[in-house]
Amino acid sequence: MTDDVKKTRHSRDRLRSAAGAVAGAVAGFAALAAAESASVAVRPQAGPVVAVGGAVIDRTPTAVKEWAIRNFGTDDKLVLRIGILVVLALCAAVLGMAALRFPRTAAAGAVAFGAVGAVVALGRPAGDSPSDALPSLVGGIVGAAVLLLLAGRLATRAPAPGAPEHAEAGEDTGGANGAERAPSEAGARWDRRGFVLAASAVAAASAGAGALGRALSAASGSGAVASRDRLALPVPASPAPPVPAGTALRVPGVTPFVTPNASFYRVDTALVVPKVDVATWRLRLHGKGVRRPVTLSFDDLLRRPAVERDITLTCVSNEVGGPYAGNARWLGVFLKDLLAECGVEPPSRGGPADQLVARSVDGMTIGTPVEEVMDGRDALLAFGMNGEPLPFAHGFPVRMVVPGLYGFVSACKWIEDIELTTFGSYDPYWVERGWARRAPVRTQSRIDTPKPFARPAAGTVMVAGVAWAQHRGIDRVELRVDDGPWRTARLAAEDSRDTWRQWSIPWQATRGSHTLTVRATDRTGRVQTEKRTRPRPDGASGRHSVVVTVD
Repeated sequence: MTDDVKKTRHSRDRLRSAAGAVAGAVAGFAALAAAESASVAVRPQAGPVVAVGGAVIDRTPTAVKEWAIRNFGTDDKLVLRIGILVVLALCAAVLGMAALRFPRTAAAGAVAFGAVGAVVALGRPAGDSPSDALPSLVGGIVGAAVLLLLAGRLATRAPAPGAPEHAEAGEDTGGANGAERAPSEAGARWDRRGFVLAASAVAAASAGAGALGRALSAASGSGAVASRDRLALPVPASPAPPVPAGTALRVPGVTPFVTPNASFYRVDTALVVPKVDVATWRLRLHGKGVRRPVTLSFDDLLRRPAVERDITLTCVSNEVGGPYAGNARWLGVFLKDLLAECGVEPPSRGGPADQLVARSVDGMTIGTPVEEVMDGRDALLAFGMNGEPLPFAHGFPVRMVVPGLYGFVSACKWIEDIELTTFGSYDPYWVERGWARRAPVRTQSRIDTPKPFARPAAGTVMVAGVAWAQHRGIDRVELRVDDGPWRTARLAAEDSRDTWRQWSIPWQATRGSHTLTVRATDRTGRVQTEKRTRPRPDGASGRHSVVVTVD
């Protein structure tokens, strides 16, 4: 065998291997398109990408989650989905290359991937219906069938009797009569044209199926969208007190007092935002110490006296100086009144339940101390946010809002079930993963302007930001430049002790590099600690600082 023949054969083998990888990728694409289309008939959360992504979130170490939130923010879910698709594409390509020699084994591998997805879907929160396994199984079977089809087009075949023993038309045989290559090797060929046509047809059909699935998914959520569009929020029987003049400082760069809905932070584990029609939504309240269990419809909730309050929420994942805090005007009903009507008593009055477990439609569980819910604070079942129905991403149709507690122990979105139980008998989702059972919001402050590494001009520089200590209130904010003395900042007017407060202070900036540090004191007299801790298990602590260079 001459060197030219060897090179030709090697080139042909590499081309065939590449075609095998393409076959695997096309089969994987077809599998996902079929699975996602099948999930429309079940529920979006049963799709393999969502199910596997949710399982990854459930099992990811806390340190990795914190890293993802710090680096990707609210895009962390998009990054996760892209990562899952990349891994699936690589696995599919490997199966495609394996199918060149072991087509049945590779097809079995595709089915096995579908089976794994089915098991994962059944193991997810709220994945208690056998139908949740269907999308992944359908995808696995479709992927296996496509892989066998395309692998058949890649199988090498000897030429017909009497045909020239060329591997492909026009290929150099390395000799006048091709005598230096055995007929079984030199003449073996695979159906390039048939493979290209088959792969193209499957890819086109998969794209069509995917588009149809997306259209059907959008249509399945159209009822929820229409129900939200039709919803007329009730006039509050207890409106929010007027916001005092001077609540919002006119300092460029400071965070607005009210966070627009589109800018409000979102941190949760839902890869697909649930869309629930108010006509089918129900809330069940039951459990330990509930003498009169009840199931409420959305209309039942609207018939109750509506309450409107300004409340600042904070995510426990928020690092010192981080962005995961926001202030909104919420509309809903008092949760404590509903509990009392059901016969619930707080532990301080002899009630047997000290934990309220709220369950979301996607299976998330949030545990909240009963005492805090019923101690007189404005704990709400909210259905309105800043004058409009809750956005889907923030819990439509109903969510919990409890001032003074981090969201992971209070702010269940898409709520559908409330069970009264005890901390000793049940660990909700985040507690199972090492977070605290009780988590009051820590006293915090943040510098919004100037930004880190800013280069302001020498002279008067306005330093400003926000501070919060929900349900205690902010009493004082101070700023320190480098190692200098603490100087008291001007506080904006207070709306309520459940909302953050803006602050500002003029600084006579001199040339050079400077470190600005802020601290707050809450109404109990507690000064924000300088000890730095990470968010886990009950919220970050420390003082926010920025370094600037004055020109």
